[in-house]
Amino acid sequence: MWFFSCFKHDPSKDDIDIKTAKKISLYEEEDGKAREQFEIKRATEISLELAEKEDGKRRLEDHGSKENRKRKLVDVDHQQLANTPMETFKDKEQIEHSKDAVDEDVNPPPPSIRIGGKSEIGDGTVPVNPPCVCCFHCHKPIAMHEVLKKGKFHIDCYKEHRHPTCYVCNHKIPSTEEGIKYNEHQFWQDKYCPCHDDDGTAKCCSCERLEESFGTKYVMLADGRWLCRECMEYAVMDTDECHDLHVEIREFFEGLFWKVEKEFPLLLVEKQALNKAEEEEKIDYHRASVTRGLCMSEEHHVPTIMKRPRIGPNNQLIGMVTETQMVSGCEVTGILILYGFPRLLTGYILAHEMMHAWLRLNGYNKKLKLELEEGLCQALGLRWLESKTFASTDAVASSSTSPAPPAVTTSKKSDDWSDFEKKFVKFCMNQIKEDDSPVYGLGFKQVYQMMVSNNYSLKNTLEEIVKASNAIPDSKII
Repeated sequence: MWFFSCFKHDPSKDDIDIKTAKKISLYEEEDGKAREQFEIKRATEISLELAEKEDGKRRLEDHGSKENRKRKLVDVDHQQLANTPMETFKDKEQIEHSKDAVDEDVNPPPPSIRIGGKSEIGDGTVPVNPPCVCCFHCHKPIAMHEVLKKGKFHIDCYKEHRHPTCYVCNHKIPSTEEGIKYNEHQFWQDKYCPCHDDDGTAKCCSCERLEESFGTKYVMLADGRWLCRECMEYAVMDTDECHDLHVEIREFFEGLFWKVEKEFPLLLVEKQALNKAEEEEKIDYHRASVTRGLCMSEEHHVPTIMKRPRIGPNNQLIGMVTETQMVSGCEVTGILILYGFPRLLTGYILAHEMMHAWLRLNGYNKKLKLELEEGLCQALGLRWLESKTFASTDAVASSSTSPAPPAVTTSKKSDDWSDFEKKFVKFCMNQIKEDDSPVYGLGFKQVYQMMVSNNYSLKNTLEEIVKASNAIPDSKII
Protein backbone atom coordinates (compact mmCIF):
# COMPACT_ATOMS: atom_id res chain seq x y z
CA MET A 1 0.00 0.00 0.00
CA TRP A 2 2.84 2.33 0.79
CA PHE A 3 4.49 1.73 -2.61
CA PHE A 4 1.43 2.58 -4.56
CA SER A 5 0.69 5.59 -2.38
CA CYS A 6 4.05 7.10 -3.45
CA PHE A 7 2.98 7.08 -7.03
CA LYS A 8 -0.55 8.19 -6.42
CA HIS A 9 -1.89 10.51 -9.14
CA ASP A 10 -2.17 14.22 -8.20
CA PRO A 11 -4.62 16.13 -10.55
CA SER A 12 -3.40 19.58 -9.45
CA LYS A 13 0.08 18.72 -10.62
CA ASP A 14 -1.21 17.83 -14.09
CA ASP A 15 -2.72 21.29 -14.41
CA ILE A 16 0.60 22.91 -13.59
CA ASP A 17 2.43 20.78 -16.18
CA ILE A 18 -0.08 21.67 -18.90
CA LYS A 19 0.21 25.37 -18.18
CA THR A 20 3.96 25.20 -18.18
CA ALA A 21 3.96 23.31 -21.49
CA LYS A 22 1.69 25.89 -23.04
CA LYS A 23 3.92 28.70 -21.87
CA ILE A 24 6.98 26.98 -23.24
CA SER A 25 5.22 26.26 -26.54
CA LEU A 26 4.01 29.87 -26.84
CA TYR A 27 7.45 31.19 -25.99
CA GLU A 28 9.07 28.94 -28.57
CA GLU A 29 6.53 29.99 -31.20
CA GLU A 30 7.05 33.71 -30.49
CA ASP A 31 10.78 33.24 -30.39
CA GLY A 32 10.66 31.46 -33.73
CA LYS A 33 8.63 34.24 -35.30
CA ALA A 34 10.96 36.86 -33.89
CA ARG A 35 14.00 35.02 -35.20
CA GLU A 36 12.30 34.59 -38.58
CA GLN A 37 11.50 38.31 -38.82
CA PHE A 38 15.02 39.19 -37.73
CA GLU A 39 16.59 36.97 -40.35
CA ILE A 40 14.26 38.28 -43.05
CA LYS A 41 15.15 41.85 -42.09
CA ARG A 42 18.82 41.00 -42.07
CA ALA A 43 18.61 39.33 -45.47
CA THR A 44 16.71 42.35 -46.82
CA GLU A 45 19.35 44.80 -45.58
CA ILE A 46 22.15 42.73 -47.09
CA SER A 47 20.33 42.50 -50.41
CA LEU A 48 19.57 46.21 -50.49
CA GLU A 49 23.21 47.10 -49.90
CA LEU A 50 24.20 44.86 -52.76
CA ALA A 51 21.42 46.31 -54.91
CA GLU A 52 22.71 49.85 -54.38
CA LYS A 53 26.19 48.87 -55.49
CA GLU A 54 24.94 47.25 -58.66
CA ASP A 55 22.09 49.71 -59.32
CA GLY A 56 23.71 51.37 -62.33
CA LYS A 57 24.54 48.06 -63.95
CA ARG A 58 21.13 46.56 -63.30
CA ARG A 59 19.27 49.56 -64.83
CA LEU A 60 21.00 49.07 -68.16
CA GLU A 61 19.83 45.47 -68.41
CA ASP A 62 16.57 44.66 -70.22
CA HIS A 63 13.67 42.73 -68.82
CA GLY A 64 14.89 39.51 -70.42
CA SER A 65 17.78 39.32 -67.96
CA LYS A 66 15.49 39.40 -64.94
CA GLU A 67 15.97 35.70 -64.15
CA ASN A 68 19.76 36.06 -64.27
CA ARG A 69 19.61 38.93 -61.79
CA LYS A 70 17.44 36.82 -59.51
CA ARG A 71 19.94 33.96 -59.55
CA LYS A 72 22.83 36.29 -58.79
CA LEU A 73 20.92 37.78 -55.90
CA VAL A 74 20.04 34.30 -54.54
CA ASP A 75 23.71 33.26 -54.75
CA VAL A 76 24.75 36.33 -52.83
CA ASP A 77 22.06 35.64 -50.23
CA HIS A 78 23.42 32.09 -49.78
CA GLN A 79 26.93 33.43 -49.27
CA GLN A 80 25.82 36.11 -46.81
CA LEU A 81 23.58 33.68 -44.92
CA ALA A 82 26.02 30.73 -44.89
CA ASN A 83 26.75 31.20 -41.18
CA THR A 84 23.15 31.64 -40.21
CA PRO A 85 21.76 28.68 -38.16
CA MET A 86 19.12 26.90 -40.13
CA GLU A 87 17.23 26.13 -36.93
CA THR A 88 15.95 29.68 -36.97
CA PHE A 89 13.83 28.78 -39.96
CA LYS A 90 11.05 26.27 -39.69
CA ASP A 91 11.57 24.72 -43.08
CA LYS A 92 12.76 25.33 -46.61
CA GLU A 93 9.56 27.17 -47.57
CA GLN A 94 10.38 29.91 -45.07
CA ILE A 95 13.78 30.48 -46.69
CA GLU A 96 12.24 30.69 -50.14
CA HIS A 97 9.59 33.06 -48.83
CA SER A 98 12.29 35.32 -47.39
CA LYS A 99 14.16 35.47 -50.69
CA ASP A 100 10.97 36.15 -52.62
CA ALA A 101 10.10 39.05 -50.31
CA VAL A 102 13.59 40.52 -50.73
CA ASP A 103 13.38 40.13 -54.51
CA GLU A 104 10.02 41.91 -54.63
CA ASP A 105 11.34 44.84 -52.57
CA VAL A 106 14.58 45.26 -54.51
CA ASN A 107 13.44 44.27 -58.00
CA PRO A 108 9.70 44.95 -58.35
CA PRO A 109 8.22 43.59 -61.56
CA PRO A 110 8.14 46.21 -64.35
CA PRO A 111 4.72 47.71 -65.10
CA SER A 112 3.00 46.99 -68.35
CA ILE A 113 2.25 49.35 -71.21
CA ARG A 114 -1.08 49.45 -72.99
CA ILE A 115 -0.67 49.53 -76.75
CA GLY A 116 -3.74 49.31 -78.94
CA GLY A 117 -5.91 48.26 -76.00
CA LYS A 118 -3.51 45.46 -74.91
CA SER A 119 -1.19 45.42 -71.92
CA GLU A 120 2.30 44.36 -72.94
CA ILE A 121 5.78 44.26 -71.40
CA GLY A 122 8.81 42.04 -71.79
CA ASP A 123 7.84 38.66 -70.41
CA GLY A 124 4.30 39.27 -69.13
CA THR A 125 1.26 41.46 -68.93
CA VAL A 126 -0.25 43.33 -66.00
CA PRO A 127 -2.73 46.21 -66.00
CA VAL A 128 -1.24 49.59 -65.05
CA ASN A 129 -1.90 53.26 -65.71
CA PRO A 130 -0.44 53.88 -69.24
CA PRO A 131 0.79 57.49 -68.73
CA CYS A 132 3.17 56.29 -66.01
CA VAL A 133 5.42 54.54 -68.52
CA CYS A 134 4.68 56.23 -71.85
CA CYS A 135 6.83 59.02 -73.26
CA PHE A 136 5.02 62.37 -73.13
CA HIS A 137 6.53 63.36 -76.47
CA CYS A 138 6.19 60.32 -78.75
CA HIS A 139 3.65 58.40 -76.59
CA LYS A 140 5.63 55.18 -77.00
CA PRO A 141 6.88 52.77 -74.29
CA ILE A 142 9.71 54.11 -72.16
CA ALA A 143 12.33 52.11 -70.24
CA MET A 144 12.34 52.44 -66.47
CA HIS A 145 15.88 53.83 -66.30
CA GLU A 146 14.86 56.69 -68.60
CA VAL A 147 11.87 57.47 -66.39
CA LEU A 148 14.25 57.93 -63.46
CA LYS A 149 16.64 60.16 -65.43
CA LYS A 150 14.43 62.43 -67.54
CA GLY A 151 10.97 62.06 -66.09
CA LYS A 152 8.43 60.66 -68.50
CA PHE A 153 10.47 61.18 -71.69
CA HIS A 154 12.89 59.17 -73.78
CA ILE A 155 16.31 60.79 -73.60
CA ASP A 156 16.21 61.77 -77.28
CA CYS A 157 12.58 62.83 -77.03
CA TYR A 158 13.41 65.03 -74.06
CA LYS A 159 15.93 66.96 -76.13
CA GLU A 160 13.38 67.32 -78.92
CA HIS A 161 10.63 68.27 -76.48
CA ARG A 162 12.68 71.22 -75.21
CA HIS A 163 12.51 72.82 -78.65
CA PRO A 164 9.73 75.44 -78.85
CA THR A 165 6.95 74.90 -81.36
CA CYS A 166 6.68 77.35 -84.26
CA TYR A 167 3.25 78.95 -84.09
CA VAL A 168 3.26 79.48 -87.86
CA CYS A 169 3.97 75.96 -89.16
CA ASN A 170 3.21 74.12 -85.86
CA HIS A 171 6.50 72.18 -86.09
CA LYS A 172 9.31 71.99 -83.58
CA ILE A 173 11.91 74.68 -84.30
CA PRO A 174 15.02 72.78 -85.43
CA SER A 175 18.46 73.09 -83.89
CA THR A 176 21.43 74.61 -85.67
CA GLU A 177 25.15 74.44 -84.99
CA GLU A 178 24.69 77.50 -82.78
CA GLY A 179 21.76 76.03 -80.89
CA ILE A 180 18.01 76.62 -81.13
CA LYS A 181 17.43 79.82 -83.12
CA TYR A 182 13.97 81.35 -83.33
CA ASN A 183 12.29 84.75 -83.57
CA GLU A 184 9.81 85.99 -81.00
CA HIS A 185 7.43 88.93 -81.17
CA GLN A 186 8.15 91.43 -78.43
CA PHE A 187 4.54 91.78 -77.33
CA TRP A 188 2.63 88.69 -78.46
CA GLN A 189 5.59 86.42 -77.53
CA ASP A 190 4.84 84.06 -80.40
CA LYS A 191 7.92 81.96 -81.27
CA TYR A 192 8.46 81.07 -84.91
CA CYS A 193 11.08 79.82 -87.34
CA PRO A 194 13.28 82.66 -88.68
CA CYS A 195 12.61 81.51 -92.25
CA HIS A 196 8.98 82.68 -92.05
CA ASP A 197 10.11 86.31 -92.13
CA ASP A 198 11.27 85.84 -95.73
CA ASP A 199 9.26 82.93 -97.14
CA GLY A 200 6.18 84.96 -98.07
CA THR A 201 4.16 84.22 -94.93
CA ALA A 202 1.43 86.85 -94.59
CA LYS A 203 1.89 89.40 -91.81
CA CYS A 204 -0.94 91.50 -90.42
CA CYS A 205 -0.25 95.19 -91.04
CA SER A 206 -2.13 96.04 -87.85
CA CYS A 207 -1.14 93.63 -85.06
CA GLU A 208 2.08 92.34 -86.77
CA ARG A 209 1.24 88.66 -86.20
CA LEU A 210 2.21 86.15 -88.87
CA GLU A 211 -0.44 83.97 -90.47
CA GLU A 212 -0.70 80.46 -89.07
CA SER A 213 -0.59 77.75 -91.74
CA PHE A 214 -3.31 75.75 -89.97
CA GLY A 215 -5.53 78.69 -88.94
CA THR A 216 -7.95 81.13 -90.57
CA LYS A 217 -6.47 82.78 -93.64
CA TYR A 218 -5.66 86.49 -93.66
CA VAL A 219 -7.38 89.00 -95.94
CA MET A 220 -5.40 90.95 -98.53
CA LEU A 221 -6.32 94.63 -98.83
CA ALA A 222 -6.45 96.34 -102.22
CA ASP A 223 -3.04 98.00 -101.70
CA GLY A 224 -1.30 94.66 -100.98
CA ARG A 225 -1.37 94.78 -97.16
CA TRP A 226 -2.56 91.80 -95.14
CA LEU A 227 -5.09 91.92 -92.33
CA CYS A 228 -5.86 89.14 -89.85
CA ARG A 229 -9.50 88.22 -89.25
CA GLU A 230 -9.55 89.64 -85.71
CA CYS A 231 -8.27 93.05 -86.82
CA MET A 232 -10.62 92.89 -89.81
CA GLU A 233 -13.57 92.56 -87.45
CA TYR A 234 -12.84 95.97 -85.88
CA ALA A 235 -11.36 97.71 -88.94
CA VAL A 236 -12.37 101.19 -90.10
CA MET A 237 -12.71 100.73 -93.86
CA ASP A 238 -13.95 104.04 -95.31
CA THR A 239 -13.96 107.78 -94.62
CA ASP A 240 -17.59 107.93 -93.47
CA GLU A 241 -16.90 105.35 -90.75
CA CYS A 242 -14.17 107.61 -89.40
CA HIS A 243 -16.40 110.64 -88.88
CA ASP A 244 -17.40 109.83 -85.27
CA LEU A 245 -13.79 109.05 -84.39
CA HIS A 246 -12.72 112.41 -85.82
CA VAL A 247 -15.25 114.18 -83.58
CA GLU A 248 -14.11 112.18 -80.55
CA ILE A 249 -10.43 113.08 -81.01
CA ARG A 250 -11.27 116.78 -81.36
CA GLU A 251 -13.27 116.63 -78.10
CA PHE A 252 -10.35 114.83 -76.47
CA PHE A 253 -8.01 117.73 -77.36
CA GLU A 254 -10.58 120.25 -76.18
CA GLY A 255 -10.72 118.45 -72.84
CA LEU A 256 -6.95 118.98 -72.57
CA PHE A 257 -7.40 122.74 -73.31
CA TRP A 258 -5.68 122.22 -76.66
CA LYS A 259 -8.68 122.77 -78.88
CA VAL A 260 -8.05 122.45 -82.63
CA GLU A 261 -9.84 125.54 -83.95
CA LYS A 262 -9.55 124.98 -87.70
CA GLU A 263 -11.77 122.53 -89.55
CA PHE A 264 -10.08 120.30 -92.13
CA PRO A 265 -10.92 116.92 -93.69
CA LEU A 266 -9.89 113.53 -92.41
CA LEU A 267 -9.52 111.05 -95.26
CA LEU A 268 -8.85 107.31 -95.27
CA VAL A 269 -6.61 106.33 -98.18
CA GLU A 270 -4.64 103.46 -99.66
CA LYS A 271 -0.91 103.09 -99.20
CA GLN A 272 -0.08 104.40 -102.66
CA ALA A 273 -2.00 107.66 -102.09
CA LEU A 274 -0.31 108.19 -98.72
CA ASN A 275 3.16 107.59 -100.17
CA LYS A 276 2.48 110.06 -103.00
CA ALA A 277 1.30 112.75 -100.59
CA GLU A 278 4.36 112.14 -98.44
CA GLU A 279 6.64 112.76 -101.42
CA GLU A 280 4.79 115.96 -102.30
CA GLU A 281 5.13 117.15 -98.70
CA LYS A 282 8.89 116.52 -99.05
CA ILE A 283 8.97 114.35 -95.93
CA ASP A 284 11.85 111.89 -95.99
CA TYR A 285 12.43 110.96 -92.34
CA HIS A 286 9.50 108.51 -92.35
CA ARG A 287 11.57 106.02 -94.28
CA ALA A 288 13.00 104.77 -91.01
CA SER A 289 9.52 103.40 -90.15
CA VAL A 290 6.20 102.53 -91.77
CA THR A 291 4.09 105.61 -92.55
CA ARG A 292 0.48 105.18 -91.43
CA GLY A 293 -0.72 108.80 -91.21
CA LEU A 294 0.16 112.25 -92.49
CA CYS A 295 -0.76 115.84 -91.55
CA MET A 296 -0.66 117.89 -94.79
CA SER A 297 0.00 121.57 -95.31
CA GLU A 298 0.14 121.66 -99.14
CA GLU A 299 -2.62 121.47 -101.76
CA HIS A 300 -3.25 117.95 -103.02
CA HIS A 301 -5.65 115.97 -105.16
CA VAL A 302 -6.26 112.93 -102.98
CA PRO A 303 -8.19 109.79 -104.02
CA THR A 304 -10.10 108.92 -100.86
CA ILE A 305 -12.10 105.77 -100.11
CA MET A 306 -15.85 106.47 -100.14
CA LYS A 307 -17.29 102.94 -100.03
CA ARG A 308 -15.91 100.01 -98.08
CA PRO A 309 -14.87 96.95 -100.12
CA ARG A 310 -16.08 93.38 -99.66
CA ILE A 311 -14.18 90.12 -99.48
CA GLY A 312 -13.83 88.43 -102.87
CA PRO A 313 -11.99 85.37 -104.23
CA ASN A 314 -8.67 84.38 -102.61
CA ASN A 315 -9.47 86.55 -99.58
CA GLN A 316 -8.94 89.76 -101.55
CA LEU A 317 -11.10 92.86 -101.08
CA ILE A 318 -13.04 94.02 -104.11
CA GLY A 319 -15.71 96.59 -104.93
CA MET A 320 -14.00 99.55 -103.26
CA VAL A 321 -15.15 102.98 -104.49
CA THR A 322 -12.75 105.96 -104.45
CA GLU A 323 -13.30 109.65 -105.13
CA THR A 324 -10.68 112.34 -105.75
CA GLN A 325 -10.89 115.35 -103.47
CA MET A 326 -9.01 118.63 -103.49
CA VAL A 327 -7.53 119.61 -100.14
CA SER A 328 -6.13 123.12 -99.77
CA GLY A 329 -5.57 125.81 -97.18
CA CYS A 330 -2.68 127.31 -95.29
CA GLU A 331 -1.18 125.73 -92.17
CA VAL A 332 -3.14 122.45 -92.26
CA THR A 333 -4.99 121.18 -95.32
CA GLY A 334 -6.04 117.76 -94.05
CA ILE A 335 -5.05 114.49 -92.38
CA LEU A 336 -4.58 111.23 -94.26
CA ILE A 337 -4.66 107.81 -92.55
CA LEU A 338 -4.36 104.34 -94.04
CA TYR A 339 -7.66 102.51 -94.15
CA GLY A 340 -8.20 99.04 -92.71
CA PHE A 341 -6.80 99.49 -89.20
CA PRO A 342 -8.90 98.66 -86.11
CA ARG A 343 -10.63 101.63 -84.50
CA LEU A 344 -8.16 101.82 -81.59
CA LEU A 345 -5.13 101.97 -83.87
CA THR A 346 -6.85 104.44 -86.21
CA GLY A 347 -7.68 106.65 -83.23
CA TYR A 348 -4.10 106.58 -81.93
CA ILE A 349 -2.75 107.58 -85.38
CA LEU A 350 -5.36 110.34 -85.62
CA ALA A 351 -4.43 111.70 -82.17
CA HIS A 352 -0.77 111.74 -83.26
CA GLU A 353 -1.53 113.66 -86.47
CA MET A 354 -3.97 116.00 -84.69
CA MET A 355 -1.13 117.01 -82.38
CA HIS A 356 0.92 117.94 -85.47
CA ALA A 357 -2.05 120.00 -86.66
CA TRP A 358 -2.40 121.80 -83.32
CA LEU A 359 1.34 122.66 -83.25
CA ARG A 360 1.21 124.04 -86.81
CA LEU A 361 -1.96 126.05 -86.20
CA ASN A 362 -0.38 127.58 -83.08
CA GLY A 363 3.03 128.34 -84.63
CA TYR A 364 5.05 125.69 -82.74
CA ASN A 365 6.11 123.50 -85.64
CA LYS A 366 9.09 125.68 -86.57
CA LYS A 367 10.21 126.02 -82.94
CA LEU A 368 10.58 122.34 -82.13
CA LYS A 369 13.27 119.86 -83.02
CA LEU A 370 12.07 117.00 -85.17
CA GLU A 371 12.42 114.16 -82.67
CA LEU A 372 10.88 116.24 -79.85
CA GLU A 373 7.86 117.17 -81.97
CA GLU A 374 7.34 113.54 -83.00
CA GLY A 375 7.88 112.46 -79.40
CA LEU A 376 5.18 114.86 -78.20
CA CYS A 377 2.77 113.57 -80.86
CA GLN A 378 3.47 110.00 -79.75
CA ALA A 379 2.82 111.02 -76.15
CA LEU A 380 -0.61 112.40 -77.12
CA GLY A 381 -1.40 109.21 -78.98
CA LEU A 382 -0.46 107.23 -75.86
CA ARG A 383 -2.55 109.57 -73.69
CA TRP A 384 -5.62 108.89 -75.84
CA LEU A 385 -5.08 105.12 -75.70
CA GLU A 386 -4.72 105.28 -71.93
CA SER A 387 -7.96 107.24 -71.70
CA LYS A 388 -9.73 104.39 -73.51
CA THR A 389 -8.75 101.90 -70.80
CA PHE A 390 -10.91 103.75 -68.25
CA ALA A 391 -14.68 103.88 -68.02
CA SER A 392 -14.57 107.60 -68.81
CA THR A 393 -12.02 110.26 -69.77
CA ASP A 394 -12.18 112.02 -66.38
CA ALA A 395 -8.66 110.76 -65.61
CA VAL A 396 -7.32 112.47 -68.72
CA ALA A 397 -8.86 115.83 -67.85
CA SER A 398 -7.70 115.67 -64.23
CA SER A 399 -4.08 115.23 -65.32
CA SER A 400 -3.95 118.70 -66.96
CA THR A 401 -2.90 121.87 -65.14
CA SER A 402 -6.46 123.16 -64.73
CA PRO A 403 -9.73 121.38 -64.02
CA ALA A 404 -11.69 120.59 -67.14
CA PRO A 405 -14.96 118.89 -67.99
CA PRO A 406 -14.70 115.28 -69.12
CA ALA A 407 -14.49 114.77 -72.85
CA VAL A 408 -17.59 113.33 -74.48
CA THR A 409 -16.95 110.02 -76.22
CA THR A 410 -19.05 108.27 -78.84
CA SER A 411 -17.21 104.95 -78.54
CA LYS A 412 -18.10 102.09 -76.24
CA LYS A 413 -16.47 101.88 -72.82
CA SER A 414 -13.62 99.50 -72.09
CA ASP A 415 -15.94 97.37 -69.94
CA ASP A 416 -17.77 96.41 -73.14
CA TRP A 417 -14.63 95.50 -75.07
CA SER A 418 -13.90 92.04 -76.35
CA ASP A 419 -10.85 90.13 -75.12
CA PHE A 420 -9.05 90.99 -78.36
CA GLU A 421 -9.70 94.74 -77.96
CA LYS A 422 -8.39 94.66 -74.39
CA LYS A 423 -5.25 92.92 -75.60
CA PHE A 424 -4.91 95.08 -78.70
CA VAL A 425 -4.97 98.40 -76.83
CA LYS A 426 -2.06 97.14 -74.72
CA PHE A 427 -0.26 96.17 -77.94
CA CYS A 428 -0.67 99.71 -79.31
CA MET A 429 0.65 101.27 -76.09
CA ASN A 430 3.56 98.83 -76.08
CA GLN A 431 4.41 99.86 -79.65
CA ILE A 432 4.83 103.46 -78.54
CA LYS A 433 6.80 102.73 -75.39
CA GLU A 434 9.15 100.14 -76.88
CA ASP A 435 9.81 101.87 -80.23
CA ASP A 436 13.58 102.16 -80.77
CA SER A 437 13.57 104.23 -83.98
CA PRO A 438 15.82 107.33 -83.93
CA VAL A 439 12.93 109.79 -84.38
CA TYR A 440 9.74 108.36 -82.87
CA GLY A 441 11.33 106.11 -80.26
CA LEU A 442 14.08 108.41 -79.00
CA GLY A 443 11.80 111.45 -79.20
CA PHE A 444 9.05 109.80 -77.16
CA LYS A 445 11.45 108.69 -74.41
CA GLN A 446 12.84 112.23 -74.09
CA VAL A 447 9.39 113.84 -74.00
CA TYR A 448 8.01 111.23 -71.60
CA GLN A 449 10.80 111.98 -69.12
CA MET A 450 9.89 115.65 -69.35
CA MET A 451 6.24 114.85 -68.71
CA VAL A 452 7.10 112.84 -65.62
CA SER A 453 9.32 115.63 -64.25
CA ASN A 454 6.46 118.12 -64.87
CA ASN A 455 3.86 115.95 -63.14
CA TYR A 456 2.30 115.13 -66.53
CA SER A 457 1.39 118.76 -67.19
CA LEU A 458 1.19 119.13 -70.98
CA LYS A 459 1.54 122.92 -70.82
CA ASN A 460 4.76 122.81 -68.76
CA THR A 461 6.08 119.92 -70.85
CA LEU A 462 5.58 121.92 -74.06
CA GLU A 463 7.46 124.88 -72.58
CA GLU A 464 10.36 122.60 -71.66
CA ILE A 465 10.36 121.10 -75.16
CA VAL A 466 10.66 124.59 -76.67
CA LYS A 467 13.60 125.41 -74.38
CA ALA A 468 15.30 122.11 -75.15
CA SER A 469 14.82 122.65 -78.90
CA ASN A 470 16.58 126.01 -78.71
CA ALA A 471 19.43 124.56 -76.64
CA ILE A 472 20.35 121.49 -78.73
CA PRO A 473 21.77 121.42 -82.28
CA ASP A 474 19.73 120.36 -85.28
CA SER A 475 19.06 116.63 -85.54
CA LYS A 476 20.61 114.64 -88.31
CA ILE A 477 18.25 111.93 -89.47
CA ILE A 478 19.82 109.21 -91.62
